[in-house]
Amino acid sequence: MGALATLDWIVIGLYFAVIAGLAWWVIRQPTETSTDYFLAGRHLGWLIVGASIFSSNIGSEHLVGLAGSGATDGVAMAHYELHAWCLLVLGWIMVPFYIRSRVFTMPEFLERRFSPMARALLSGISLVAYVLTKIAVGIFAGGIVFSVLMPELNFMGMNSFWIGSILVILFTGAYTILGGLRAVAYTEALQTLILVFGSLMVLIYGLDAIGGWGRLYDIAGEEMFNLWKPLVPEGMDGTWAPVLDENRMAWYFNSNYPWLGMLFAAPIVGLWYWTTDQYIVQRALGAESVQQARRGSIAAGLLKLLPVFIFIIPGIITYALAQSGEIAALQQALIDENGEVITQNAQAAFPMLVTHVLPVGIRGIVVAGLLAALMSSLAGVFNASSTLFTMDFYKKIRPESSEERLVWMGRIATVVMVIIGLLWIPVIQGSRGLYDYLQGVQSYLAPPIFVVFFLGVFYKRLNKEGCMAALIVGFAMGLFRLAVDTPVALIEGFEYADGTFLWIVSNIFFQYYSMVIFFTCVAVMVGVSYMTKPPDYEKIAGLTFSTLSDNDRRENRQSWDWRDVASSIMLCVMIVMIYIYFS
Repeated sequence: MGALATLDWIVIGLYFAVIAGLAWWVIRQPTETSTDYFLAGRHLGWLIVGASIFSSNIGSEHLVGLAGSGATDGVAMAHYELHAWCLLVLGWIMVPFYIRSRVFTMPEFLERRFSPMARALLSGISLVAYVLTKIAVGIFAGGIVFSVLMPELNFMGMNSFWIGSILVILFTGAYTILGGLRAVAYTEALQTLILVFGSLMVLIYGLDAIGGWGRLYDIAGEEMFNLWKPLVPEGMDGTWAPVLDENRMAWYFNSNYPWLGMLFAAPIVGLWYWTTDQYIVQRALGAESVQQARRGSIAAGLLKLLPVFIFIIPGIITYALAQSGEIAALQQALIDENGEVITQNAQAAFPMLVTHVLPVGIRGIVVAGLLAALMSSLAGVFNASSTLFTMDFYKKIRPESSEERLVWMGRIATVVMVIIGLLWIPVIQGSRGLYDYLQGVQSYLAPPIFVVFFLGVFYKRLNKEGCMAALIVGFAMGLFRLAVDTPVALIEGFEYADGTFLWIVSNIFFQYYSMVIFFTCVAVMVGVSYMTKPPDYEKIAGLTFSTLSDNDRRENRQSWDWRDVASSIMLCVMIVMIYIYFS
């Protein structure tokens, strides 16, 4: 097996036809205002909100990066997927503030809580972050999938990697630009079904190919199924003490995901991503009410547990098939002469498994699922980027702009972001792994955003001066680390002189560096706020817990019932059960 058969192409063609038909139906709906285009008229129900959040998240970095990490590190990266509890924080804590304020963007909420300068700064850094992570990574992953499925494809001097990247962009960009969030949300809901079904097929056929769960466990080894063991450096005991080497405290060591960083730093990134990032929260902003947004968030949290089984486990299966030698092509592609996994090739673990274990027809469905994941994640970030640029920059510069002009500018912004993302792909190609790259960049940019949102909501005494100081200091520290890391990733063989300041900065584990940024931002925000005058509490009424009115509290209580509580508890229980099983 390997090449796509005629039946596979028919299935893929049907997928594109259905998506195109759905997108066309949505596009034909009237889009008269910026609310219609950017927030789907605020008419999304909880099921569409939940499926759209899940589909936007479960995109390129998962089908390529997460499966790749499964092949190299086992279930270690499941820690990030088990941050599904963060969606409960979104639904129960942050959503009421967002919906009540009627904002279009997260930076706009920050403006109401602090100042216009905070809005501009966060919008700018968010757009930069989308280029560095979501857009470029999505394009890169599209190229990886095409290069595995159609390696011989060439056109005008371009190989299958670049052809795939461009095709995914063109099709996704077309319906995103024309239909806005409504087109994105409805197509993502359908793509979720295709993605989940296709990925389950990969899991089922993969387990059958390796001989069942027991044999997979025997070949891959116990460590691949232990959430904690792979996080401790080789030769070290898993204790609560700081990890030491022979000469000094190992703030920098070449270990994959030390548990100390996972325990304290990863939740910061998780809460930033799930509760304050425009890319995710925009779906909740498009909900009909607080109740629908909350239920959509809970539904997305339940769906979020699936990647552990539909991406990480297939990655382990690919490793086991390669290690056992049962599929020679996989062994040749993934295992070097020393019996070690070739990290760069592992990024293609999921599409390689698709090509080697699935029968004709089923393979076409799964490829459609892969394309669905790529397109949904790109569509979401295209729409989020255009919303940020149009509402936080263009409308500020030209407040008299008509609704039609705002929609038009949003479409232009999408095109520009795609072009910039294409130019950044070579940097990602030089990184250790797609998921590693993504988590590293997010860990540098997330702490200051997390700090100003959460401290701002919980602590009314903090003011605009403290917010700006924390954002500037935090972003400066994050961008400095990115500047130090980029030559190492981009230039083959480049290394800083051992023991120099830049070498130390580059080798501090990214999660530890993220924790340093976090604590620095907290200290700066609190310190500067108390050195300056307090904010006007009347102006921030309803934007912090301490300034909620009795009516606000009553509306919050009326927005949930026992079903919301029961489903939230069920999500928490499921997370705990997964932790217990893989420990």
